[in-house]
Amino acid sequence: MYNIAIALYSFAVRLVSPFNKKAKKILAGQKETFSILKKEIDPKAKYIWFHAASLGEFEQGRPLIEKIRLEKPEYRILLSFFSPSGYEVRKDYPGADIVCYLPFDYNKHAKKFLDLAKPEMAVFIKYEFWMNYLNQLKHNNIPTYIISAIFRKNQIFFRWYGRKYRNVLSNFNWFFVQDNNSLELLKRFNYRNVTVSGDTRFDRVQEIAEKRKDIPAIEKFLNKTEENKRFVLVAGSSWEKDEDILIPYFNQNPDIKLIIAPHEIGEKRIETLINRLSRPFARLSSTNDTEIEKADCLIIDCIGLLSSVYRYGDIAYVGGGFGVGIHNILEAAVYGIPVVFGPNYQKFKEARELIACHGAFTVANGDELAIHLNERFIYDHLLRENGKSAKDYVIHNLGATHKIYEKIF
Repeated sequence: MYNIAIALYSFAVRLVSPFNKKAKKILAGQKETFSILKKEIDPKAKYIWFHAASLGEFEQGRPLIEKIRLEKPEYRILLSFFSPSGYEVRKDYPGADIVCYLPFDYNKHAKKFLDLAKPEMAVFIKYEFWMNYLNQLKHNNIPTYIISAIFRKNQIFFRWYGRKYRNVLSNFNWFFVQDNNSLELLKRFNYRNVTVSGDTRFDRVQEIAEKRKDIPAIEKFLNKTEENKRFVLVAGSSWEKDEDILIPYFNQNPDIKLIIAPHEIGEKRIETLINRLSRPFARLSSTNDTEIEKADCLIIDCIGLLSSVYRYGDIAYVGGGFGVGIHNILEAAVYGIPVVFGPNYQKFKEARELIACHGAFTVANGDELAIHLNERFIYDHLLRENGKSAKDYVIHNLGATHKIYEKIF
């Protein structure tokens, strides 16, 4: 059944590839994988294989990759992605010796991939459960780990009909999970090789904050003086449904400035955003000093800056909560500012816990957004207290990378 599902998925990707850029990139990237491995694998070297579905999972694995690079230089790093949103951004990541796509999970692909790569160990990040790759890893006696994992009782492993797929979990030598709920769920099904290590993203966002980039254009845009001090709302990874409530609030409140980084930055997408603004704006990629000083809204229309942009905000709005789920709220919380997001956050542990400690707030519509923002802009002490709660929450959860590293080595 699983192999049929993979075949159907593969067929669907091929079917839509002439019309879908993402599907086209997946096929083109996978086509190159085995030639990349043949060309770049050094048969005399020892490799650790990290697999991340996409960019978010890579960021979770990155602290461990970089700790291994530092502490165990005798190992080389092979990094694979399934999604173009990870590979295209990180294909030149200097922390890995080889970066490639992971081919579809057919048994012949898994066998060929491992025959070429011959990793000493494999590390899967968060949600990756490719049955044939995992079976082949176990068959080859290659130690295999999953890190920053979260397990929920509604996953197929734990359903009455999921026994066969649950056997996939037996291929892992050790589970590094984020919470006690995951631990208890695995124990209920007799998996004892589990450590509650936490989420490595906390270590990653802390590292980013410590190495944050100064962005002179944003400092010029803010032009903060005692006479010209306005509150700054940073909106990160926004979708159009997020902007349905953000932009009207911004247009109607001249006492705030907005820095907005849409999740997608294609020209049509940026034009749609611009057409909704009724106050002066500038684009980071194409602006001059005069324009940026006059602007009330700065559009971040380039990638790779958002995690440093949050530091300039008094409060952050993180997008995705009116779609399938919120983006990374820890990137904002680490700077000690309150975080606001839409209603689809329940599957994100950090969102639930930040709400509980008053470091974050959820809104379902524009009226609720206005209430939360106005309250914090009027009462400075609330803004500071909520921001401190967000920062304290991040600090309290540091250390997952060290726990995983110590157990593996």
